[in-house]
Formats: sequence, C-alpha cells, structure tokens
Amino acid sequence: MSDTVSELVAAVRAHALENYQTDGWDFIVECREDADIAEAIGPATTRKGAIEAVLETTRLLEERRSEVRAEIF
Repeated sequence: MSDTVSELVAAVRAHALENYQTDGWDFIVECREDADIAEAIGPATTRKGAIEAVLETTRLLEERRSEVRAEIF
C-alpha cells in the first residue's frame, strides 16, 4: 500500500531529524519546506523510496558544502 504525499514528507522529515549530522540531512531540516520535500520525493510511493530520492539531493548539497570548506582552509 502506498503512503500519501504528506505521510512521505513526514517520514522524510523524521529521517532527516534522526540523521541531522550525516549526508546533508541538516539541509532538509533547516532549509526545506514540505512542498520542496514533496517535489524532491518525485514519483516515490514508499517511505524508503522517498528517503532515497531525497538522499540524492542531500548528498549533492553535502558534497558542495565539503568543496567550499576545502577551499576556505
């Protein structure tokens, strides 16, 4: 059975809070609204699929942050 979009967004937010310090999930907690998360989820219909879809975004953000930090120091 598929979850609703609001349930998927809630699952992604919960995962982001639990993993705040890793893989850029803090960006989701601090910078993304529910509509942004829903868009990032795309066609996913399961909680696992939604988290994996958003993880692609968070990893890119984390990679960019690491690059910027490397340039600073």
